[in-house]
Amino acid sequence: MIDNELATQINTGVQAKQTREITVSLQDAAVQMESHKIWGNADINVEQGEFIAVVGPNGSGKSTLLRVLLGLQPLSNGDVRVLGKLPHRGNHAISYVPQRRSFDPDVPIRGRDLVMMGLEGVNWGFALPGTVHRRRQQLVEQTLSSVEATAYADRPIGRLSGGEQQRLVLAQALVSKPRLLLLDEPLANLDLRNQIAIPQLVAKLARANETTVLLVTHDINPLLPTIDRVIYIAKGKMVIGKPEEVIRAKTLSRLYDTPVQVVKDINGHLFVVGLEQETAHPHEHDEH
Repeated sequence: MIDNELATQINTGVQAKQTREITVSLQDAAVQMESHKIWGNADINVEQGEFIAVVGPNGSGKSTLLRVLLGLQPLSNGDVRVLGKLPHRGNHAISYVPQRRSFDPDVPIRGRDLVMMGLEGVNWGFALPGTVHRRRQQLVEQTLSSVEATAYADRPIGRLSGGEQQRLVLAQALVSKPRLLLLDEPLANLDLRNQIAIPQLVAKLARANETTVLLVTHDINPLLPTIDRVIYIAKGKMVIGKPEEVIRAKTLSRLYDTPVQVVKDINGHLFVVGLEQETAHPHEHDEH
């Protein structure tokens, strides 16, 4: 189990006086599927504009947390509020990027078209009044520029690299200016350069727009320099805290049931060592 003293220390700090709006709140929350408890006793508050990494062993319930916030998975106990209300399907204030999807190289959809779909949804392709269409085009151009994707926005998305595709998918999620952005394994299968660049980009845009971000990942290392806090889910428990509070060798070794080391580089940045086996197949058994 997660260390009770650590959980109390961290969650007491979270309950201190808040200076910003609470975007996500879980109070004694639990999810159970049939006879199997995914996680429970979750007490989490996430403030507006925070960049949060959601980490834990495979199958621990990371994606389940996103489904709860999207209104797709009911709690079996406790209370959840998203932007001050009960979660519900189709909340336009939330953007969600699912686990990596593949794009057929023969599909002639341009990157620019994909981003426009983030504004028009099911109405994409229908004629719009001139002023409205021009305004939407401006938003698309601004968003493409913000993710540094303008140079290849007119190329078929299926013929772009993984990193280029991920920037365009991110732009599609951001073009509607959401208040909450949920990202499920956006770094999977990206090269090392993009594993570092994408979180930096997300952090910059989130802070500029006061967007709250929850990013599910199996590898915390690329995110450590940019995130504000970490939600760790393991063995049916959930805890939130700053990286230096949660990312500890003793805590992680217990959560993963394997020896884990946490080291600092010469710049004082944390780095987790010893999870290679756990993270070698990030989606295996991760149906939760």
